[in-house]
Amino acid sequence: MSIQIGKFMVGKGWKPWVIAEMSGNHNQSLERALAIVDAAADAGAHALKIQTYTADTMTLDLKRDEFSIRDSGSLWAGKSLYELYQEAHTPWDWHKPIFERAMQHGMVAFSTPFDESAVDFLETLDVPCYKIASFENTDLPLIRKCASTGKPLIISTGMASVSELDETVRVARDAGCKDLILLKCTSTYPATPQNTHLRTIPHMRDLFGCEIGLSDHTMGVGAAVAAVALGASVIEKHFTIRRSDGGVDSTFSLEPEELHALVIESERAWQAMGGIHYGPTKAETKSLAFRRSLYVVKNVRAGEAFTRENVRAIRPGLGLPTRYLEQTLNHKATRDIERGTPLSFELLG
Repeated sequence: MSIQIGKFMVGKGWKPWVIAEMSGNHNQSLERALAIVDAAADAGAHALKIQTYTADTMTLDLKRDEFSIRDSGSLWAGKSLYELYQEAHTPWDWHKPIFERAMQHGMVAFSTPFDESAVDFLETLDVPCYKIASFENTDLPLIRKCASTGKPLIISTGMASVSELDETVRVARDAGCKDLILLKCTSTYPATPQNTHLRTIPHMRDLFGCEIGLSDHTMGVGAAVAAVALGASVIEKHFTIRRSDGGVDSTFSLEPEELHALVIESERAWQAMGGIHYGPTKAETKSLAFRRSLYVVKNVRAGEAFTRENVRAIRPGLGLPTRYLEQTLNHKATRDIERGTPLSFELLG
């Protein structure tokens, strides 16, 4: 099920593909946006993602309750949706320089479109794939539009039921999507580990027969590394230069040192999975010599009985296996044996 996105192969047989999500952490500064791209590349991210919308394509400029964020626990409490999206959006004329900077670093650059006009615009920039956000994973016309390009489609699954995901996947495939990646996601900001439910990852892979990853809003890198151990082939994390700089998503975004740790540790987790294996690996072969085995630990004369005082299980492992200890005590020495001699059957009379 490997999928090619740009120069990268994505799938179980390849190291985890790490996406740095800039979102609105550019704080309406193109200079800062480009610095975030540079920092993501230096940290080892394989891809850089932004979001393509305007406040007007997202919502209406109204402040009625349903158009405002009233949850006091939200990072964005008190803002109208229009105000939030106006603050967070990435100007469309920034896309090209951001993508070009990412590609100069060897990263894949792409975006999340939020309406069909955004897809048309991104097509002019020849993006290599599309991402559907969790809040749009039931927007079937948008999914059809992205799928019809024939490019790989990455869909976050936050809030979606199995039946909703089934419809989303069917629509995407019927519209021409051949390369599909679903990202397990919890749509709270930040998300808690307890609400992350990573065991869904292998179940989702079996259920929908596609690559699975994690769009992770938890703090730190632990959940993402664990996801790789459960089969995630893609990890997406929000990214900023410093959380203290502020920004709409800065609170739950990784800093460069953390992103670098994620790239390293997720690859280690992937390497460590291996296959089902028992017995010594090739690298362990030399270590077999340091197992315990039976040794003569006191000088023994010919005809003298072996006892627990003159035979012990010690390291190294050049003598008889320790399972033969009781059997050894029923024998006498066939010759004089010097202390420190590994016991062998030929010494048992």
